[in-house]
Amino acid sequence: MEFTLDEMREHLAALEARITEACKIAGRSRDSVKLVWVSKFHPAEAVENAIALGATDFGENRVQEAELKFSTPRTAKDGSRVRCHVIGPVQSNKLKKAAIVADCIHSIASIEAVEKLEKVCAALPGESGAGKILDILFQVNAGEEETKSGLDVHEAEAFLADLESRGASAYPHLRFRGLMTIGKNTGVAEDSRECFAFLRSLQQKFLAKGGVFANFDQLSMGMTGDLEVAIEEGSTMIRVGTALFGERDYSKPVNDPV
Repeated sequence: MEFTLDEMREHLAALEARITEACKIAGRSRDSVKLVWVSKFHPAEAVENAIALGATDFGENRVQEAELKFSTPRTAKDGSRVRCHVIGPVQSNKLKKAAIVADCIHSIASIEAVEKLEKVCAALPGESGAGKILDILFQVNAGEEETKSGLDVHEAEAFLADLESRGASAYPHLRFRGLMTIGKNTGVAEDSRECFAFLRSLQQKFLAKGGVFANFDQLSMGMTGDLEVAIEEGSTMIRVGTALFGERDYSKPVNDPV
């Protein structure tokens, strides 16, 4: 059941208290953690309510749903432009659509996808003429779970080293912003600490290299159940849906014309 605006406000306050406390324990500023509202399977009205409460960043798993809700630019309460994050796996034939609607894609896990996105973005209109600059993160299956997408944990470093060897000039329309992972699906937040720590170590190693990784300062990890552990381990983006919007109704397609 979808939350009303007042219910969303109440749940946001509770979530913010958790984030603030986690940042305090970790010795970090609250501003160092971006809240991405996961709006998948929630209607346009819920997105509007979230914007009214100050939301600036939204995450969608499916490209088609992202198009329906975010193809038309939206303005956040603070006057900034609302940003759309595609956080689910993207099939090769949908990469162009994803590049058009998204400000950031969190789920890239192959050289082929990187190469295609560069070509696509080079041909798209950008803010200062031809060519769109797209932020991307690389998804790593840090928990080594068969049901999860992403780079194999044992191959991720070699994958990033391969990108480094190609040089910063190889991908002028892509900004490699960092890494993403999904915590272990055990119901115990502490079980994800090791994979979160691994991701941070890998991110820090390549950020230090500069070049194509000069902007590699983001870690998208942590959801409702494990956000405290993720923040303690350095997450800069947490992805929260149900705790903010209410339960999703998967039986109804989200086809709001936006």
